[in-house]
Amino acid sequence: MQQVTTEYVRSLNGITQDFLCPVNANIYNIQFLKFRIRDMDSGQTLFEVERDQDEEPIENLPPEYQDEARRIKYHFGPQFFELKTVGAQLTFSVGNQPVKNFTIIERHYFRDHLLRSYEFQFPFCIPNSTNTWEHIYTIPEIDEAMRQEMINNPFQTKSDSFYFVGEQLVMHNKAEYDYSPFD
Repeated sequence: MQQVTTEYVRSLNGITQDFLCPVNANIYNIQFLKFRIRDMDSGQTLFEVERDQDEEPIENLPPEYQDEARRIKYHFGPQFFELKTVGAQLTFSVGNQPVKNFTIIERHYFRDHLLRSYEFQFPFCIPNSTNTWEHIYTIPEIDEAMRQEMINNPFQTKSDSFYFVGEQLVMHNKAEYDYSPFD
């Protein structure tokens, strides 16, 4: 498999069809423990998930379940477009090696149109530590016609999240978004 670099993922013109690294690329044993998305203006929690302490790490799942465990679907509803900024707070642990220059590159697309690319960097994680990191996302301006298309076409808005340590891709997750009204 060809090495995937930060430069390469920044140049992508659409959502990837497959994962660009296997689950076992996570040699730093980075484990996501808790994730929360909130509106920065009101403080309202939009989504929150916490890993059960007894839950098996993704690496221990049978291979046929590993890819599915790297995907998530969100239903935010059309009012999401009224938000200005959201915070995504991630609590994660690392294994027994130091993690230097932990970088997340997230690319959000509607169909094959790049809506926004985000990049965040955590300079250093101490071995065997648990860390909390909040990224602040500015919601991009989206014209009314595209916004309506996104509302009318659930899960056609997608993102790839690439996690690098230095220039080594160690994790890749995918998300799909539904902005249709809640029932």
